Amino acid sequence: MTRHRTFEELGAPLPSPEFRAATDAIVANIEQVIEGKTATVRLALAVLLAEGHLLIEDVPGVGKTKLAKALAKSIDCSVRRIQFTPDLLPSDVTGVSVYNQETRDFEFKPGAVFANIVVGDEINRASPKTQSALLESMEERQVTVDGATYPLQIPFMVIATQNPIEMEGTYPLPEAQRDRFTARIAMGYPDMGAELAMLDVHGRHDALDDILPVSDATQVRRMIATVRDVHVADAVKQYAVNIVTATRESGELRLGSSPRATLQLLRTARAVAALEGREFVLPDDLQALAVPVLAHRVIPTAEAQLSRRTTDAIIAELVHRLPLPSDRQPRSPYDTRTAPPRGGQQQFGGR
Repeated sequence: MTRHRTFEELGAPLPSPEFRAATDAIVANIEQVIEGKTATVRLALAVLLAEGHLLIEDVPGVGKTKLAKALAKSIDCSVRRIQFTPDLLPSDVTGVSVYNQETRDFEFKPGAVFANIVVGDEINRASPKTQSALLESMEERQVTVDGATYPLQIPFMVIATQNPIEMEGTYPLPEAQRDRFTARIAMGYPDMGAELAMLDVHGRHDALDDILPVSDATQVRRMIATVRDVHVADAVKQYAVNIVTATRESGELRLGSSPRATLQLLRTARAVAALEGREFVLPDDLQALAVPVLAHRVIPTAEAQLSRRTTDAIIAELVHRLPLPSDRQPRSPYDTRTAPPRGGQQQFGGR
């Protein structure tokens, strides 16, 4: 289990105006590099504040690594980049004990994972043995080498990019590894306007070089404390459990979402609510996050694969079918029923 982080470790939660100013500054900073992907950028930030990890999957050349590096550079924290290749060793990731002839003892040389933000580029080009070197650090925020355990810093986030498994030279991530990523996003191609703007901005020099930090580790820790303080009503918790249970009972999935998925769905919903300026989570937050948080964790049946049913489509349909905790709430983007008058949000905001 992940070591519990108390408010004393994280610092006092930020007041709402300071939190909004800090998050807006980070998003605006990243958008100097990533054009026309505001929703994607905000989700990446939400994963950071939910103390999670992000998997960015798409074809080469659409800005996966740029997004990861822009987020890392926007925060004045330690950053390490790992280029995953078939010859990368687990010790390159975690570190290794080296014999010191002067002290006549072994001393630990930390690997690339000892940083606040770890950017893993093309993670599925390394062997499964090397991929598994991240398992302990992603779940328990610690690394064990030669029987000694070393805690990792707060915040700690792995931002990994991967190419679709149909591409040459890739290894599929094992289920245990995918389940440790809080969310999976796809960059997608930019629209024509954003691509034209990209030519102006990036045509002569790399805008990533102009990025300066607009936050630091201390402020990020306080932002995490703010997110942890967001209220979740019992009805919303039950709704989260219902969504995850539906994946386990679906006839189109041979592996549903884990209890870890339920926790991370709720944590990310807290972060999204805070980014929206709310102190409580709405059912809509869970609906909007169901696909990015759950779809990469499930495995479709052979019949669903033959029907070319993607896990994204299956999860979206499951969410569409589930009844909302209250019909007076804002509608899901997947819900095509006639929306009744709004005005019942306060029942989820009460403590």
